[in-house]
Amino acid sequence: MSRSVRLDAVLVQAVIAGALSFAHLHDLAEAAGQTGWKAWAYPVSVDLLLVAAWRRMRTDAGNRDAWLWFAIALVASLGANVATAGLLDMDSVPPWLRILVAGWPAIAFLGGTLLAHSQTPDPTPDVPAEPDPAPEPEVNLTVERAPDPVPELTPAPTRKEPEAEPPTPPFRPPASPTTASVPPALLDHARKIADSHRARTGTAIDAATLRSRLGVPAALADSIAVQLT
Repeated sequence: MSRSVRLDAVLVQAVIAGALSFAHLHDLAEAAGQTGWKAWAYPVSVDLLLVAAWRRMRTDAGNRDAWLWFAIALVASLGANVATAGLLDMDSVPPWLRILVAGWPAIAFLGGTLLAHSQTPDPTPDVPAEPDPAPEPEVNLTVERAPDPVPELTPAPTRKEPEAEPPTPPFRPPASPTTASVPPALLDHARKIADSHRARTGTAIDAATLRSRLGVPAALADSIAVQLT
């Protein structure tokens, strides 16, 4: 309930202030020689320029042109209010004021055109600034070299002691083969074989051949060969 009452009070205050400013601008324009409908068009022009500049300031607060034209329209409205408060002889308006009132339509047209055709920035959502990336840790590129392998030391050759040669056994003359007892019949048969071998080959029979012919052990064959010589 209190909000609606406050809004109504604001609207009433705005209507009263607008009507008074409108009347002052009309009276000043009429005193400056603008009669008829032209005197009523001046306050409309000033108020429209004021509203247009205000709206442009709300959409683009950094627009310097909007602030400039808002200040011009405000000075025109305040000047008319002050001039009609008894400080100016409305029956004898100075020439510079007549020139200013006569040139106001061109000034208002220029301001309105610039405000209407000025580029409105696109509303961009507020994007939170990304935090700066954490600095990457410094990577130590020092490569540790593996220690060189220790060369194997070749062991010094050990001097071998000369091996003691075994003592040479004393020289012994070969023992004469023992004469084994040979049966007479075997001895006679061996003699026949030896004679046959001599007659055929011209040489005495040896113990190996005699052994193979008789089929006796080597010792016995040697004994027979000795007895046949």
